[in-house]
Amino acid sequence: MISEPRYLAVDVGGTNLKYALMDQSGTLITKSRIETPQDGLAHFLNAIETIAKQLECQLNGIAFSTPGRVDIKTDTIYCRNSSLPYLDEVCLPRQLKKMGLPVTVENDGKSAVLAESWMGNLSNVKNGMAIVLGTCVGGGIILNGHLWAGNRRLAGEVSLMPAVQDDLSDDGLFGHTGSAVRMVRAVNQVMGAKHLSDGKQAFAAINAGQPEALAIFTHYARQIASLILNVQTVLDLDRYVIGGGISFQARLIEEINRQYDLILQQRPWVKATIARPEIMSSRFHNDANLYGAVYRLFNKLDVKHDAHIDLDNIKVG
Repeated sequence: MISEPRYLAVDVGGTNLKYALMDQSGTLITKSRIETPQDGLAHFLNAIETIAKQLECQLNGIAFSTPGRVDIKTDTIYCRNSSLPYLDEVCLPRQLKKMGLPVTVENDGKSAVLAESWMGNLSNVKNGMAIVLGTCVGGGIILNGHLWAGNRRLAGEVSLMPAVQDDLSDDGLFGHTGSAVRMVRAVNQVMGAKHLSDGKQAFAAINAGQPEALAIFTHYARQIASLILNVQTVLDLDRYVIGGGISFQARLIEEINRQYDLILQQRPWVKATIARPEIMSSRFHNDANLYGAVYRLFNKLDVKHDAHIDLDNIKVG
């Protein structure tokens, strides 16, 4: 009896490395996480090999979602200024060749939008965007039913978009002002919490109406609403889905929508001109990058699965 194919999906974040065992129908069989190795490529590769061994099953491929630009011809990562500089100019299929498995790599924001278009909250939307809130801000775009990556596969890199016009440092970019990790830390710090990275603790203070926590939270939601409006003026999309672990918090989605409408109330001519898109949570939340990464692997291997996204029009520089 031939066992059903199994695939390892790995979501490489600046803080955590999430991984899952999945089958070809997109069913997530098991998942876990470790802290992302910060001390070099050798430790990173060793972590991947260890995870694969611990799964104790025959794998048919490994799919990565990573920060940075990815050349999908070679599956090489370019992320010189990311929080994981050791991955810059790294070709993971070459580095993991000894494992004898097919390996694919996709950008994190594009992985998220592929997941939501495949089986999530963008599955019936021709023009939409996934925004992933984590250490920085990831973005992936669907236009006319196609993944839009751009000639150099840099479309959707909203972390690099200026958020504070008179601050030309990295602090003035949406990757800083839209960082969910930074927002959580800021809330916990003003509340005197022991564990600054504890998201549940931060939202407990927010939901309890603690004034200092609420001030940080509402400012953060305004930043994300502003980011969405900036994109909307250019692309005129129908729906934005918010991903990342923080997207489990219904309060966040409500506040982003509220802040978006407040901005429009202050600018009636913008409200009258620019279509108001839907803003909602993603279906897969913190797991979207895992699903999107394995979807990319399926397309490269020509594996049959439950749905199809037209990837043929992706242009690679």
